[in-house]
Amino acid sequence: MAHRRYKVDLAAHMAECDANYARLHQLLPELFDRDERTLSLTLPQVADRVLRFRVVERCPYTTTLALDFTRAASDWHPLVPAPRLLVRLYHDARTAEVTAYQGEDRFQGRYDYPNGRMHQPDEKAQLNRFLGEYLALCLAHGREPAPVAVNGRRA
Repeated sequence: MAHRRYKVDLAAHMAECDANYARLHQLLPELFDRDERTLSLTLPQVADRVLRFRVVERCPYTTTLALDFTRAASDWHPLVPAPRLLVRLYHDARTAEVTAYQGEDRFQGRYDYPNGRMHQPDEKAQLNRFLGEYLALCLAHGREPAPVAVNGRRA
């Protein structure tokens, strides 16, 4: 039986990236005024998660965000690190794309399989879908963490 080669669905990929841009703007309406925002996720039967959005680069037509996910140390398995993503927002095109994951960048649109890095044929599309699913979760269950009081003052 002939092995069918994966073909990039560019329209679906761009639709996902466009939706991610819209989701990010819903979560970060102050994107042009603030460099960082933290959201807490409270989910049933799961330890609270914290997602930190941090601007790492601003240019006239693009913004690069770092997304860091955390949870209680006791909730982590040492072989499953917290996801770390870099996302570039293209303001003129109103689209957002994952440009790095776990420190690895420059993802191709399609990979032959198997390959040396063991990427899935649609690795880039999967990363952008993952971002979309996590942003949707943040929109549904995210909240600003309560400020911490230190010596009677908010920190």
